[in-house]
Amino acid sequence: MAAFRDGGRDQGRRPRRDSERPAASAALLDPRERPANVDAERAVLGSILLKPDVCDDVALVLRPEDFSDESHQLLYRHLLDLHDTGKRIDATIVVERLRTQGDFDRIGGAAGLADIVQAVPHAAHATHYATIVRDKSLLRSLIDAGTDILRDAYDAADEPRQLLSRAEEKIFAILERRTSAEAKPIQSVLEEVMVRMDARMRHEHTVGGVETGFTDLDSLCGGLHDSELVILAARPSMGKTAFAMNIAENVAINLKLPVLFVSLEMASIELADRLLCSASQVNGHRLRNGTISQEDRRRLVQKSSEIGTAPLFIDDTPSRTLTEIAAVARRLKRKQGLSLIVIDYLQLIEPDNPRDPRQEQVARIARRLKGMSRELDIPVLCLAQLNRQAEASRDNRPRLNHLRESGAIEQDADVVMFVHREEYYQTNDEDRERVRGQAEIIIAKQRNGPIGDIKLLWQHDFTRFVSLEHRPHDEFEQFSGTGF
Repeated sequence: MAAFRDGGRDQGRRPRRDSERPAASAALLDPRERPANVDAERAVLGSILLKPDVCDDVALVLRPEDFSDESHQLLYRHLLDLHDTGKRIDATIVVERLRTQGDFDRIGGAAGLADIVQAVPHAAHATHYATIVRDKSLLRSLIDAGTDILRDAYDAADEPRQLLSRAEEKIFAILERRTSAEAKPIQSVLEEVMVRMDARMRHEHTVGGVETGFTDLDSLCGGLHDSELVILAARPSMGKTAFAMNIAENVAINLKLPVLFVSLEMASIELADRLLCSASQVNGHRLRNGTISQEDRRRLVQKSSEIGTAPLFIDDTPSRTLTEIAAVARRLKRKQGLSLIVIDYLQLIEPDNPRDPRQEQVARIARRLKGMSRELDIPVLCLAQLNRQAEASRDNRPRLNHLRESGAIEQDADVVMFVHREEYYQTNDEDRERVRGQAEIIIAKQRNGPIGDIKLLWQHDFTRFVSLEHRPHDEFEQFSGTGF
């Protein structure tokens, strides 16, 4: 057993093959031997030959490329193929298969197989040997990634930010490849469901997710759920940033839960102005012009003190890539905890590769946004622009096919909702007055729930949406934009 522990003998009894030697670029940067434990590799293969039942356990840990020796990779592939096709694994069948496919000599012939079988201290410890092999493979992958990062940095063919994005992708690709959680038994999943149900019945949580502060929206959607990507889309000047800020305000100030607001369009000082006016109900135009009253100032000072203690974090760095946004979110979650990420807005996220077609860029960003929500296990509320087709439709109401530049946004999102204000489209004074202040949140897609429309009041002076009186779920469909 000592030979397979860290610090044990990492090389076998024969000379190293060319496949085990460092890659040329890595060798130039560091002449040391690449991590490998050939004895552990032999022990894994020998364990399968002696006790084929361990094959499933080993397959969850190792892939063929995890072996440093090409002959071991080859034999492991044959053993997996035999196992997957339901054929018995024994010496006769393995030798016959190797001979038939011309691989018998490549794995060292009869002497090579005998060596492998004799290398097994205890076949029952196959998973332990496999873990050693996997860890050595992980180290080699890190070395290869590091070598690529160094080479790219020396070449300096791309912008540093692109190099940083690619470097992080390489590292996290290794991490994702090595994260192989086992399937959960339904009993453990049901236990978690029952715990959450009991908590809601005790009124510890009125909804299943993070409350938005809008009663009807929380009733229809159950709040913003962990691991979900929520797209909030609208045409310009509809109030999507204001609505997102209202949600962030409720989560951070009222619920005292940490929120990261990534603003790619507005500076933090502008957002703070809006937040302060919304929370204190002071006319934003008067604040910007310096014409507020003493009573307004008193309310602003009072609310500023209250908001200042809220766990709300604003990143207004322009031209962020999603890799950079994810790095900020991970760091914040590690240090402060994190319950919600708001990104304003999707089409302003810089692509990692600007040379790709725009539709592919947006599709990749949407896919990675969903991946980020799952990785961090928190809801991600991402704003998005709608294309001009929304304004060309007869009723001006937004639809899923109006999402700008990519249908992948709809595909990857768990929830898609639109901000709609009919007032914006009315040119006649009488018609505009009739719908003044009326707003809707249109739930156009909800993967785990119903769709419907939420009626809100838009307070333009305060850049704020507010809830109306609660309406039952079965009335949602009849309120389709024909008025309150």
